[in-house]
Formats: sequence, structure tokens, C-alpha cells
Amino acid sequence: MRWMHAAGRGLLVLVVVMTGYLASGVHADEGPADGRGPLTLATAGDLTDYLGPLLEGWNRTHPGERVTLVELPDSADETHAQMATDLRGGDRSRFDVLNIDVSWTSEFAAAGWIRPLPRDRFPLGTFLKPVVSTAEYDGRLYAVPYVTNAGLLLYRKDILAKEGVPPPRTWAELERDAKTIAPKYGLDGYAGQFLPYEGLTVNAAEAVYSAGGSILGDEGARVTVNSAAAREGIGFLARGVREGWIPRKALTFKEEESKQDFRDGKLLFLRNWPYAYAVSSAKGSPVAGKIGAVPLPGPHGPGRSVLGGSNLAVNTHARHPDSAARLIAYLTSAPVQRQVLTRGALPPVRAALYQDPDLVRQFPYLPTLRASVRSAAPRPQSPRYGQVSLVVQAVVQDALTGHETPAAAVRRLARELAAIPGR
Repeated sequence: MRWMHAAGRGLLVLVVVMTGYLASGVHADEGPADGRGPLTLATAGDLTDYLGPLLEGWNRTHPGERVTLVELPDSADETHAQMATDLRGGDRSRFDVLNIDVSWTSEFAAAGWIRPLPRDRFPLGTFLKPVVSTAEYDGRLYAVPYVTNAGLLLYRKDILAKEGVPPPRTWAELERDAKTIAPKYGLDGYAGQFLPYEGLTVNAAEAVYSAGGSILGDEGARVTVNSAAAREGIGFLARGVREGWIPRKALTFKEEESKQDFRDGKLLFLRNWPYAYAVSSAKGSPVAGKIGAVPLPGPHGPGRSVLGGSNLAVNTHARHPDSAARLIAYLTSAPVQRQVLTRGALPPVRAALYQDPDLVRQFPYLPTLRASVRSAAPRPQSPRYGQVSLVVQAVVQDALTGHETPAAAVRRLARELAAIPGR
């Protein structure tokens, strides 16, 4: 509870703050008079411009609880930095509700920046089962799942059809097709998000998970990465760069750059989130009608994605905590979750939407995505997640650029993760 130290106002103020905290509307359906009022919602950049209209619907029907949207950079690392800086300000924080990456829940909860939420206030039983765990820390609910995500393998179905081959299910098939088929059509073989930022942590974790390994265990208490599976996963990516079926320019790719390369018809295969499928299939796209999506491949069959998405959390120092909880309930309601998909091309957390015939016709990848989400695993969970991710990025980058062998990189990764203070 770091906010206790930040306050620095002595035991009396601590008692007052704790009394107000326990009585707040987030902990009961009926809050104090000041539990409702205007809010500020902080989020990463809205790439599809869908969130503003959703909040307009809330503001029309809740004039006394209007929400002001604050868009931070679309880079996860920059958004994390700005949120953390603001939250360290304690009761001077500008943000009431936070749309946080699923991997930050443990960190923000352990730091005392976000408050526990009552499970019975939110329809958690209607959500895809794996997503709820991303909102928990130390056995308590600290956020509510809002958007989920799983990585998919996008591919040029027109080209594979000409060659008479199915989409790859294994790494060996992906490597073979990227080496032999892509050059025949003037394309690069395969790309993901390999710039050293949060996306590289995701891609590296997926490679390790798909090979049957892990990075951390027991909410960060154990380092588990020094394994044959991790060497195999990192080795698969490093070999792709070394042999050229992963182009070296992919070492500069984030989500948008990799999506654009695929949309422009320069890639045969792409690992990305489902929004890239929706954007690349839109009217005017050079590859519209020519792409498909399957689960990520692994060494011996379908691999395992990292569970992506975001959760909605309430600042410990939120001005109107009851309104904050009411807003979260609104944004996770079935009608709004449907709009999250149809307006924002973002995967909802409501399980029933993935089997809605109208939505499946509009978004053909939904059944594949549902299967990928159900088998996905969270990123390494740790109260020091930011430091964990930076270590993974730095070490894996050295493996991809050839500065270190995959075996040496995995050993170094285990050492550096073990050395993170307070992990």
C-alpha cells in the first residue's frame, strides 16, 4: 500500500482515508453522496476511433456522471509510463478509471494504485473463462475484463490455394512455406512484432509457450524460463531472421507497421491481433477477400497465444468510485460489448457474442479467435512486470540479431529475471 507512504500525513489521516475507502461505492451498491459524479477515463490511443461514440451514449443517459476521455499514446510502453507517473501522484492523480493492459493488473494492484472490486457487481460468469484471471491478483478482483485478444496467424489464402497447400499448423510447415512459396510471389515470408517493446515480449512468450515452456511461475516468485522449450521457441524466431524467411525489417515492426506490410501485399504470413484481419479485409485494402486466419502454429501442431486485451480498473483515489463502478458495468454490458466488436474491431469478453450467427458472418475469424483465447496463457505475471518485460525484450533482441545464441540468451534471461529486486 504505497499510497500510505506517499500521503505522509500520519496515522490520523490514514484512518480517515481507509474509512472512506471501505465505505466507497465500489464496495457496495449504495455509496456515499459523493460516490457519484464526473469521471476521467484514461486509455491508450484508440486506433479505430470507436470509444468516443460509446462514451457519448453513457454521457447522454448519465448527465451528472459525464466521462472525459483521455487518450494516451498508442504504444503500450508509453501509456504504461504515463499512467504510472500519474498514479504515483496519489490523490493528485487526474484519472478515475483506467483502461489497462491485462499484464499490468498485478503491478498496479501490488503498488496500491487500483482498488479491489466486488465480484458480485459485475457479470463475470458471462465472460470467456480465461480472461477473468487477468483481472485478479493475490486472490482478489482488482479490475474487470473489457477487451480480450489472442494472436492469430494471418495468411494469404489466395496464394496458398494456388499452391494447393493448407495453412500451416506447425512451425516446420510455416518455415517451409515462408522459404519456398513466398519468394515465388515476390513476398517476404513471415513477420511478427519484433521491435524491442512490449510486442517483442508477447511474441517471445508465445514462442516459449507454444513449445511447452514458461517464463515465470507463482505470480513472479519463480523463474522457470531456463528450459529446452524456451531454447526451442527463441531458436525458432532467431533461425527465421538468420535464414531470411523472417525479413530483417521485421526487427523494426510494431503492430501497425507489420499490419501495414501485410495489408500492402508484402507478406505471406503475419502474426498479429484480430484487428489486423479486420483492417486488412476492409473495402479498399489491396488484400481484401484474399486473407484467412488460423491459430498460431507450434512445434507439433497449433501453438499457444499470449492472452491480450485490457481491463478496466478504478484508481484508489478516484473522485467518484460508485460512478466508476457503474461505468465499468456499462462498458462490459452485452449491448456495449457488441459495439466494441462492430465499431472497434476489438474482441469482446462476453462469450455468447462469439457464437452469434450475424457476428460470425461479419467477422469470420470469431470461432478461431474463441478457440485461441480459450487456450491462451497470460504474460508472465509479476508485481514488477515492467522490469520483467524490459529484460525479456533486451535479451530476445540480442538473440534475434545474432549477438547471442538462443541457448546463451535463455541462460542470461534466467539470471537477469532472478536478479530483479523485489520480484
